[in-house]
Formats: sequence, structure tokens, C-alpha cells
Amino acid sequence: MIEVVRPGPLTTVQDLGRPGLAHLGVGQSGAADRPAARLANRLVGNDESAACLEATLGGLAVRFDETGTVAVTGAPAPVLVNGRAAALHTPVRIDAGHTVELGQPARGVRTYLAIRGGIAVEPVLGSRSTDILSGLGPPVPAAGTRLPLGDADIGLPNVDVAPVAELPDQIVLAALLGPRDDWFTREACETLGSSAYEVTSESDRIGLRLRGPALQRWVKEELPSEGVVTGALQVTADGMPVLFLADHPVTGGYPVIAVVDAAYLHLAAQARPGQQIRFRLG
Repeated sequence: MIEVVRPGPLTTVQDLGRPGLAHLGVGQSGAADRPAARLANRLVGNDESAACLEATLGGLAVRFDETGTVAVTGAPAPVLVNGRAAALHTPVRIDAGHTVELGQPARGVRTYLAIRGGIAVEPVLGSRSTDILSGLGPPVPAAGTRLPLGDADIGLPNVDVAPVAELPDQIVLAALLGPRDDWFTREACETLGSSAYEVTSESDRIGLRLRGPALQRWVKEELPSEGVVTGALQVTADGMPVLFLADHPVTGGYPVIAVVDAAYLHLAAQARPGQQIRFRLG
């Protein structure tokens, strides 16, 4: 067991989600920055699909009942182990009774704490991920929550420190126009590919709400709800885009002008309010 001493602004249990259930109205969810979660698990010798803790803007503190091994990846937050600084992107031994604390990251939003063995809360529909939109999965941990550890370890890797690129100041996301770009004016598509959009404070695991030049439609009728995917760039009635992230709904009633390449979604998941995003259309 580990005990959550302090959950910070928002900490959730996340693995790689529950794919393949959209036809039942169930989204995939899972870690918003999937490469960071996978790396954290590999560093402690877990299967990549093991459940870990996703901390939003730091502030998380957990206490260990027994000796363990952790790794911290994602948004680069200061790490303290019983008050002493520890490194990111490397396996760190934790003695019984000691506490791991995450400070506020200097950049990025989501930091991942993986523990050897994985978080072994009860799975829901094959996943231990908390879906903020639907409420599926384990409850959001609070101070005093005790989380069981499992046996997801497959052998420690022969790695001291994993090299990880810094998160960029300005995020550029590769995207493809469609499927509803024909509902927009030619000028709107050109604007999307040439303008910067600011991440607003209304953003969360469901999606990034962006502010910038309005994207005008020439088709004014209502769109019947249709399926949407992670990375879909939906444009609301005021012409502002919303970029769907891990906990997005499985259907949407606004037209999707473009879809962000899945290889860039981890950057979107680390975008902070006030940060600028540009789209490189292919």
C-alpha cells in the first residue's frame, strides 16, 4: 500500500485506457501524456500498461508502507524523497515510511509517478484509468486514500537515466484537415494553419479550449452528433476550436475542422493555460 498524504490540484490513477468501447459510449481515457506514462513504467520495470499516478500541476505527496521503487516523468516537477531532492527520469529507491513529494513543474501540466508493481485498484471495463467526464474508474484520490500495489513488474531495466527532450515554449502540432473542413470557408482553413491559439484556463483532461482568430463556417445548419476521436479539433458556435484530449466524449455536435496527429498529442496534454499552440496542416 501507499497512502496519499496530499493529492495536489488533481491526481488520478491512469493506465493506457479502455480502447475499443466507443460503440458502447465509453471513451478510451488513460494517461493524457502516454509516452511519459509508458517511460515511467519502463524505468521501474513495469509493463507499459501498468497503472500509475498522473499529477496535475504537482502538489502530490505519497507515503510508502514498504520499501519500493519509483520513477517520475512528464512535466518536470521538483521531486523530494523524505525532504531530499531526487532526480527525474530515473529509478529511485524509497524506504518504508518515507514520503515522495512533487513540487509545481516549471513547464508542462502533467507529471507521472510510477511505482514498481503498479497501482492495483480494481479495474473497470478492463482499465484502472479514471475518466473525469464519465466518472468511470477509481475515485479521484483524496488525502488519506490508500492505494494497493500490484505485481505488474517484469524485471528492472539496465538504465540509470532516460534522456528526455525539454517541453517546448511554443507547441506546434501536426494535423490533417477534415472530416468537416468543407463546412468552413477557405479563409478559415488558412487561418488555422497560420495563426497562434492560446490555451485558456477552461482546459482540462477532456480538451483544450483555445482562443484566437475565429474560424468561420459557410455551412450554417446544425450537424447531427457524430463520432469523434482524441485529437479532433472541434469548432464551437463562436468559431473557437476545442482540441479533444484523453477524456473526450465519444460523439460531438460541432464540426471537426482537423485532427491532430496522435504522435503530437502528448505535447497538447502538457500545454499550460496562456501557452500558445500552432497547427501545421498536412
